[in-house]
This record gives sequence, structure tokens and C-alpha cells, in this order.
Amino acid sequence: MSGFLTLLRKELLRFWKVAFQTVAAPILTAALYLLVFSHVLEAHVQVYPGVSYTAFLVPGLAMMSLLQNAFANTSSSLIQSKITGNIVFVLLTPLSHAELYWAYICAAVVRGVMVGAGVFAVTLITGPVPLPHPLWAAAFAVLGGGILGALGLIAGIWADKFDQLAAFQNFVIVPLTFLSGVFYSVHSLPPFWQAASHLNPFFYMIDGFRYGFFGVSDIAPLTGLCIVGATFGGLSFVSLRLLRSGWKLRS
Repeated sequence: MSGFLTLLRKELLRFWKVAFQTVAAPILTAALYLLVFSHVLEAHVQVYPGVSYTAFLVPGLAMMSLLQNAFANTSSSLIQSKITGNIVFVLLTPLSHAELYWAYICAAVVRGVMVGAGVFAVTLITGPVPLPHPLWAAAFAVLGGGILGALGLIAGIWADKFDQLAAFQNFVIVPLTFLSGVFYSVHSLPPFWQAASHLNPFFYMIDGFRYGFFGVSDIAPLTGLCIVGATFGGLSFVSLRLLRSGWKLRS
């Protein structure tokens, strides 16, 4: 496992050496979202009984930041390695495709969780937020980070330049994240859009994560966990196949 640990350490150091950009900046962005939305809508919106709108936003913003940064970690690492040509030094090592996959995914989860925890810590200045089911929150956080890490791996392999990667993020990741219930409950939507939201896997990640904070969710947490786990399994299968084939990596 020394090769896996070495690559994992390299991926962790890659983002930690620029932590001001990769960790601090997303935390600041989420804090600004919270300040703006809570100031404007606090007195006008109540989603769950007894839960203020500001408190409702906290887990959603933390999970959104976690997901986006998990995606950014794997996708940016691969596209940079491909463009600079140093991907060859990774491919020449005696590492299996499974070791490559897990090193990238674990680093993505670590970065995502660090950013999500930072967002949660900063938002505590608005007041205490309950956490009655921490294990549920942790399960959805880790699986969500793994899903976005796998998506970032797929996007990084597919993209040949930064423009393509930015398009993938802007037209796939960002819309799915913002339309997953970060700023609202899907129960407030018309029936058609409620049904459409249930086709979005990001909805189950954020809804399940929010359940860990309030004990209330739009869908049964066990159902959400099964869907999230199945999504992670499917994306992991695709990622492993791409790494094994060497598509767009060896040429």
C-alpha cells in the first residue's frame, strides 16, 4: 500500500500548499451566501417548524461547498497533470487502477470534508445549530464527497483543456447543486418540479445531510442513503473502467 499512500499524500499536499485558495476561499464564499440570504429571507421563509431559515441554510451550504470542492480536487489534479505532461510519472508507477482511484477519491473527500467543516464552524457565529444524528450527516458527507470525487475523475479524464472542464462544472455540477434544495425545501415546489428534483442525485445527498442536523427530511434518510450509495457504486465502476483502459491518459 506504499504506492497508494504516496499518491494520496501527494494529492493532499497539492491542495494544502495553496489552502488559502482551496480551503479558505470556498469557506468565505459560503459565509457570504449565508449572510446575504439570511438577511433578506430570514423573516419571510420558514421551511421546518421551529427551525429558522438561517439554521436551515447552514447544512445546505456546508454540503454544497463539500461537493463542489471534492469535484474540483480530482478534476483539477487530472487536467493539470494531462496538460503539463506529468501524468506519465503517475502512470509509470506500479500502481493498480484501483489504487489510483482510491488515492484520488480519498484526497477529494478529505478536501471536501475540510471545507464543509470549515463552513459549518464559521456559520456557528449566527447561533448554535443542532446535530442530533451526526452519523447520518457523516455518512452522507463521505458518500457525497466520494460521488463528486468520482465525477471529477471522469471529467478530468474526459477533458482535454481547462475550457472543457469549466463547461462540465458550469453546466452540470453547478445547476445540479443549486437545484438540489440547498436554499429551499422541494416540498415548496409545484408537483412537476418536485418529481424532477427526485431525479437529481444531489438532492438526496443534501436532504440526507440536513436530516443529520434537524432529524427532518423531505425523503426517508435510509432511502436517500441507498440511492446515494448506488450512485457512488455506479460512478466508481465507470471511473475504474476508464482508469483501467487508459482512455485519454496514455495517448
